[in-house]
Amino acid sequence: MEHAPLQFLIFTVVAVALYFFANGLLGVMERRRGKPFADRSLIFFGILLVSAVLAFKVIQIVAG
Repeated sequence: MEHAPLQFLIFTVVAVALYFFANGLLGVMERRRGKPFADRSLIFFGILLVSAVLAFKVIQIVAG
């Protein structure tokens, strides 16, 4: 329980980083495609969701 504030801070920092990661990856995908995706928000959400689940699970394993 004593790790809760630190774990909260780590989750928050990682969440912000994942937002920028997902946005950047989506931008790269659109540039390679040559035009924006019609369902850009849905694709962004999918990238963010998958990366967040993976990252947060790793944090929980590492943090104990």
